[in-house]
Amino acid sequence: MTDGSTERPTRVVAQGTFDLLHPGHVHYLEEAAAAGEELHVVVARAESVAHKPDPVLPDEQRRDAVAALEAVDRARLGHPTDFSVPIREIDPDVLVLGHDQHHDEEAVRELLAAWGIDCRVERASGLEPTGDDLYGSSDIVERAIADRERTGSRSPVELEADADD
Repeated sequence: MTDGSTERPTRVVAQGTFDLLHPGHVHYLEEAAAAGEELHVVVARAESVAHKPDPVLPDEQRRDAVAALEAVDRARLGHPTDFSVPIREIDPDVLVLGHDQHHDEEAVRELLAAWGIDCRVERASGLEPTGDDLYGSSDIVERAIADRERTGSRSPVELEADADD
């Protein structure tokens, strides 16, 4: 900065499970990144995911996939028992919720204030599917299962089990 100030960049935090990374996730994180200058992403640990089925991919693999995205400056795993820990460490200026995340924006604002974090809360827009595009993990899994049932194809694990017999 030309005035010699040491103002830090605007920190944005996004969070989620990010299982089976897909274009909807990329859209969410790119939109979150546009809300500031530094995007931190908190990837939920499988043990703390209670609102949907357990993730398919291991924690570290989901974190590494998110970290590889150009929009992301830093990805980290959430705390095993206290989801406030990484948020407090990041001390964000903006927290961006995914368009379909179950969190209530006002409740999130109240939690942040209780933790002493002065932070704006925004909700990202959704990415609407077009044609055969799928932008949700559940939709991707459902399509894969339906395709497998329709074609009678078997997974590599099933084929390997038969080979061992």
